[in-house]
Amino acid sequence: MTFKKHIAIAPAALALVLAGAAQQASAQSLFDVLFGGGRVERMSRGEFPPPPRADRMVRPNASSAPRHRNNAVAAKPIEKITGPVYYTYKADPLAQVDFTALESAGKTVSLEPSLENNAFREALSGLQDFDLFAEKDIAKALTDYYSANPDFIWVSGATANGRAQDAVRVLGEAESYGLDAAEYTVDVPSAGFSMDDMAARQRDLIRFEMTLSARVLRYVRDAQNGRVDPNRISGYHDFPAKPLDLVGTLKALAESGDTRAYLESRHPQNAEFRALRAELESLEASAENEIVVDPKLLLKPGGTSPELPKLLKLIQRDHSELIDDKYSEVLARLDNSEDYDKELVPLVEAVQKKLGLKPDGVVGPHTVSKLAGTSKADRIQKVILALEEMRWLPSDLGSPRVFINQPAFTASYIDGDQEKLKMRVIIGRPANQTSFFYDEIEQVDYNPYWGVPQSIIVNEMLPRLRSDPGYLDRSGYEVINSKGKRIPSSSINWGQYGGKVPFSIRQIPSEANALGELKILFPNKHAIYMHDTPQKGLFNRDSRAFSHGCVRLKDPRGMAAAVLDTNLDHVARKLKAGHSSERVSRKIPVYVAYFTAWPDASGKVEYFNDVYDRDTHLKLAIDKVEAARAPKAAETAQAL
Repeated sequence: MTFKKHIAIAPAALALVLAGAAQQASAQSLFDVLFGGGRVERMSRGEFPPPPRADRMVRPNASSAPRHRNNAVAAKPIEKITGPVYYTYKADPLAQVDFTALESAGKTVSLEPSLENNAFREALSGLQDFDLFAEKDIAKALTDYYSANPDFIWVSGATANGRAQDAVRVLGEAESYGLDAAEYTVDVPSAGFSMDDMAARQRDLIRFEMTLSARVLRYVRDAQNGRVDPNRISGYHDFPAKPLDLVGTLKALAESGDTRAYLESRHPQNAEFRALRAELESLEASAENEIVVDPKLLLKPGGTSPELPKLLKLIQRDHSELIDDKYSEVLARLDNSEDYDKELVPLVEAVQKKLGLKPDGVVGPHTVSKLAGTSKADRIQKVILALEEMRWLPSDLGSPRVFINQPAFTASYIDGDQEKLKMRVIIGRPANQTSFFYDEIEQVDYNPYWGVPQSIIVNEMLPRLRSDPGYLDRSGYEVINSKGKRIPSSSINWGQYGGKVPFSIRQIPSEANALGELKILFPNKHAIYMHDTPQKGLFNRDSRAFSHGCVRLKDPRGMAAAVLDTNLDHVARKLKAGHSSERVSRKIPVYVAYFTAWPDASGKVEYFNDVYDRDTHLKLAIDKVEAARAPKAAETAQAL
C-alpha cells in the first residue's frame, strides 16, 4: 500500500513543545475531506498547542522564516473543515399498489390452466377499487411477480392454506425479534362463507393474497436489512447495501415446503443475534429491578448517601464470591450504614476490578450502572436497538474477525467460537466521533509515519504556521509538495491559503509520534484505523472517548500478532528493524461497531452508556418508520 494512499489518515492530534521536546500526542481520524468530506472540532489545548502569544513567541531568524514578497498582503480567511452530521431521518413513503398491470395477466389464458390458476384470474376483478399501500419497491415487486406468475401463493380452493397460516403466525411473532408486529398485520378471511356469494369470497381471497404478500415482503426486508437505513441517520453510519430480490422471495415462498423456516432464516444467523433475542425474551418475562439506585450517584470514601445500603445489598447478592470472612464481618456491621466507611473501600475496589472498572473506590455513574444496571424498559430498548443494528452487519460475521464495540471501549480478536484476545481501547470524543462501519484488515505498519489530515492542517496548524512558518521544520514534521519533493515549512507563505492546503504533512516515526509504534490498517473513506498511542494513562479511565476518531489499542502488539497469525517476538523484531509494513495474508473482517447492549464471550448480555447519543437518533428513525407505515399515513398518501 503506497504512502500516498494513506497520507491523510490520522486519528491523533499533535503535541510538541515549541523548543523541540516532544509531548504526548493524541490521534485524530482522517475525516472525509480527503475522501469526500471531513470534520474536526477545536482540539483541547493539551493536544495541539495554540499559536504562541506575541510577547513570548520565539522570533524565527532569516534562515528559518524568509521574508515573502506578499507578506504585506492580508492573509486569506481560514475556512474551517467540517464533517459528518446527524440527519433528520426520512422514512420510505408508502405508495398505492397499481393493480392495473395485472389486468393482462387476467386476460391471458394458459394452455393447461390449473383450478387455482383459473380461480386467481377470476378473482382479479376483486382488486378494483382496492387500496393497498406498501413501500415503492414492494409495490412494484407485487405487480412484477403476479404478472409473471398469475396464481395464488396463500390460497388453496376457497380458503387460506397452511402456508398462509404459518406466515401469519411468524408475522405475529415479530416482537420476539425486536420488530413491531403491528407493521405486518394481515386479516385472514374467515373459514366460513356462503356458496351463494362466491364473488365476494373471491374478492376477499385476492385481497388477502396481495396484502399478505406485501406484508411478508416487508417482514423479509426488515429481517434482513433492518427497518431503518443506517446511512440516513448520519454521516457517521456507513454500510453497503444488502441486495434483496423481492420477486425472487415470492417465488421461493411459493415453492417452499416450510414457510416458517424460510422466513426465520432471513434474520441474522449468528450467536450474537441469538443471545440478544434470548435476552429480550428473558427481559420481557422478568420483573422490574428490585433494587433501584440513583444513576447519578457520586460517593467518595468518607461520604454519606442513603444509596449506599442498596449498593451493599447488590454486592452481597451478585458478587458473593468476593466476600471473604473479613468482609462478612464488615458487612454485618455496616450493611445498613449510609456512611461510606474506609473499611468498605477495599471491597468496592475489588468489585470495580471484577467489573472492568477503574478500582479507585469512588462510586460514580459507571459503578452504579455496572452494579445496579438500568431499568427494565431501558434494557429492553437497548436490546431492540441492538437487534436492529445487527441487521446492518453480515449475517455471518466471519472468522477470524476483530470486533470493536465503541460504547464498551473494547476490541476483541475472535477465532471460531473463542475470544482469543480482548483489550481496552480509546475511541473518538463526542465532537470527533468514531464512525460505525465494517471493513477488512489489510496490513500492519511498524514505526509509522503520521500523515496529518487536511482537517488538522487547516483547522489547527494553519493559524500557527502563519505566525511561525518554520515550527514544523523544528518539530519532527516533513512537508511534501505535489511533486513528492520535501520542502522546508519555513519556505512557504502560509497566509495565501485559507482552505485546502496543497501540501502533505507527515510526522516522522519517533517516540512522540501520535500513532505510537504501530498501526493496523483497513483502508476506508473515514481513514479510521487501530494504532498505538504515547498516552498510555488514558486506558485507566472508565470512559475512554478521547481520540479524534481512530481506535487506540492498549495492547497494539498483541493485536498485530493476532491478525498476522504470528507471535509477539516477530512483532518486536519488526519494530526493532525500523519503519516497514507487513501485509495480512488472511481475510479478517473488522467491525467498528456501536452497541449499547452486547453479549460477552459467554453469551451474557452487557449494557453500556450511549457515548454518542446514537441510540436516541436510531429510536427517532424507528419512530419515523412506524409513523410512515401506520394506517393514517396510508390514508394521507391516498389523499395526496
